[in-house]
Amino acid sequence: MRRNERTNIIIGLLVIVFALAGIVVMLVQLFKPGVHNTGAKNSRHESTVSEKNPMTDAATPIPTQTPTPSPSPTPSQTPVPSTVSLPVKGLYLTAKSVETMASIQRYVDLANNTEINAYVIDVKDDDGEICYETKVSLAVKHNAWKKKYDVRQVLDTFHENNIKVIGRVVCFSDPLMPLKEPDMSLKNKSGTVFKVPLGEKHLAWLDPSNKDAWQYIIDISKEAFELGFDEIQYDYIRFPETTNFKYDMSHLEKEKSDYINDFIQFAKAQLDGSILSGDIFGSVCIQSRDAGGIGQTLETISRHFDYISPMIYPSHYANDSKDHYSGNGMGTNINGVLYRKPDLEPYYIIYNTLLITKKRLDDAGLDVKVRPYLQGFTADYMPEDYYIKYGVDEYRAQIQAVYDAGYEEWIFWNSRNTYVKEAFLPEE
Repeated sequence: MRRNERTNIIIGLLVIVFALAGIVVMLVQLFKPGVHNTGAKNSRHESTVSEKNPMTDAATPIPTQTPTPSPSPTPSQTPVPSTVSLPVKGLYLTAKSVETMASIQRYVDLANNTEINAYVIDVKDDDGEICYETKVSLAVKHNAWKKKYDVRQVLDTFHENNIKVIGRVVCFSDPLMPLKEPDMSLKNKSGTVFKVPLGEKHLAWLDPSNKDAWQYIIDISKEAFELGFDEIQYDYIRFPETTNFKYDMSHLEKEKSDYINDFIQFAKAQLDGSILSGDIFGSVCIQSRDAGGIGQTLETISRHFDYISPMIYPSHYANDSKDHYSGNGMGTNINGVLYRKPDLEPYYIIYNTLLITKKRLDDAGLDVKVRPYLQGFTADYMPEDYYIKYGVDEYRAQIQAVYDAGYEEWIFWNSRNTYVKEAFLPEE
């Protein structure tokens, strides 16, 4: 009994000693600097939801010491989303349509409420004038500009609303500069400047084989890009039709298409990777040769552009009327189908033209993107029964044809800008 009592006493003393030692250790840790617990969560390092270690499924331990906080980053301005890569669903706008803030706002509202996300706006227009204050020396010298809109206001307002702005440059068709700079112009065989009456105005043409004419157009394009246009779209990148006009071609040493392609390549080299697109006749897509002698075939004009925009207006295809300039007495054969009244068939004209376009480009190994111009107007200048009113159904039929042919971008053309706005889908 005594031996057991002594054993119990010794064990009890040992328990007391270990207990006292534990208390001492706890007191030391409690008063150690840097580990006070105020009861507040460290919001930079502690989640309000318990985090789990995927390997053990145990609660991830919280650090016992708070790392030295890094300086808070200076708030940066939220970047404006880039409009350059958006698949274009656009409209052509004249300078007059963006001459006031009220008119600009109408098109901002249209884009903000519908699928429209881009506008094509004249930089150098059909009158040969740059549409805003310019520093291009040749244009300044000959007063070949007029402030038709506030370019800074237009670009800033559209870009603030994530709307892409494409600048249209009318290239070689120019009623102004050829008369000021005859050495840059096409000539008659007599040596005078090629000039043809056109209603109350006249037609004249910069020489597409002339490098000074090239540089004038490129200088305008450079300035437009520097101002902030997202893309430049070249229109009238061709010679006048030899089927309609007579002019001197004796100085041409190459095929016309070679001069056009040399110009495009020359422009691309100077525009430093900027997006460059070109408008072509819709008929170019279905004709294998340079019909009209304008210097364009689908395969040659598509070599250097980022985009081509075939102007596939059903009303512009020949119908079978015999007593109107829009007819040839037969109609137009597209992809094996004869269309006697093309304007009545908007879906099939667009669809079949684009099918041919796609096959020809694929066969030629060309990766140029296709963004067709569609008909946004009613061709009521044609004979009765050869045209229909283009409204919501006709707009949507053309758009669907683009999609069904395997493309996703489009632009509508209406020279008066009186578009059927109900045809555009609400913004998603």
